[in-house]
Amino acid sequence: MDPPQTLVSSHRMYDVNPRTAALWEALFRRVGERAGVPLTPLHAPHPHPIHTIWARSDLGLAFMGGWPFHRASPQPIALGAPVPDDPIAAGRAVYWTDMIVRADAPFVTLEDTFGARLAWTVEGSHSGYNAPRYLLIEPFLARGMRPLYGEAVGPVATPRGAIDAVLEGRADIAPLDGFYHLLLQRHEPATAERLRVLIRTPTAPIPLLVASQSAPAEVVAALRAALLTLHEDATGAEKLADLRLTRFASINAPDYALIEAWNRDAHEAGYHSPY
Repeated sequence: MDPPQTLVSSHRMYDVNPRTAALWEALFRRVGERAGVPLTPLHAPHPHPIHTIWARSDLGLAFMGGWPFHRASPQPIALGAPVPDDPIAAGRAVYWTDMIVRADAPFVTLEDTFGARLAWTVEGSHSGYNAPRYLLIEPFLARGMRPLYGEAVGPVATPRGAIDAVLEGRADIAPLDGFYHLLLQRHEPATAERLRVLIRTPTAPIPLLVASQSAPAEVVAALRAALLTLHEDATGAEKLADLRLTRFASINAPDYALIEAWNRDAHEAGYHSPY
């Protein structure tokens, strides 16, 4: 197979630190090797706008948020989604949001944080905006549709921004992508130990790996097959384990409509902002 253009890969969404970035790069390289498709790593860290990555015409293998994927028109081509190695995932390509506070914070329940400062990432984020807002609909209604928090801190842009806001004392509570948190616990335990989870949101379809619509069909097919069978390869399985994954699973694009349904539920309840 001789691709007519050089394709790029991007794992920016889950680059917790330089070590995990290197692990993702090695895993993506293995996928490319098995597919016979050379992939050039794209290094465009924050604050480079992530939506410009998803809009590229030369994407071969890139993480994309489920909410922007569902809303995109045309949609990039779905290749597969990661299955976290955690009991909450239960073998499914799902994730959740951990509502985190400092480990030494006095809060015991979510309700204890009401009136304090809530961080949020960005309005287009499911884990950092949509999911916590969905979690808070019931208490928002129970309190007569009054603001639950005294201050909204954001946009803090990324999961790392949410962590920093809590640990630096700029926010009392923040939403953290549950899979990002798993990677933090594995590869940056000293930071993870300074955080505590008060409550988790329900699960939703996890960010997925995509290729651009302009990628050749035979290249897409090869990358998808290599990705979905990576766990059957000894080297691939080792790399998956390093990243708290069991495998990559095929996805049903309409499943991501659940995320939009959560957004609709919040708006119908009159809860337009996550505070």
